[in-house]
Amino acid sequence: MTRSEPGAGAFIPVRGSFAVDGRDGRVGRVMGRVGPSVQLRPPGGGVEWDCPLDQVRPATPADVLRARLSEVNWEGQLPR
Repeated sequence: MTRSEPGAGAFIPVRGSFAVDGRDGRVGRVMGRVGPSVQLRPPGGGVEWDCPLDQVRPATPADVLRARLSEVNWEGQLPR
C-alpha cells in the first residue's frame, strides 16, 4: 500500500507494508517515518535501519513474496 502527497508525486510507504531501500536493494517492513527518513525492519525481525525518503521505492509482488517467505521461515525456527 502506498500513497502520494498531493503535488509531490513522491512514494510514501504505509506503515506495515514492504518497501525497498533503493541504495542497496534491501527489502524491509515499514515501521514508521521520522522527518526525511523511513524506518525499515528486515523480514522476520532484526535491527531497523533508516532509509532516506527519496531512496525508498515500492516493493514489487516478487519482493513481497520473498519477504513474507523469509518471515515464515524465521518464525519456523523459533523454539516452541
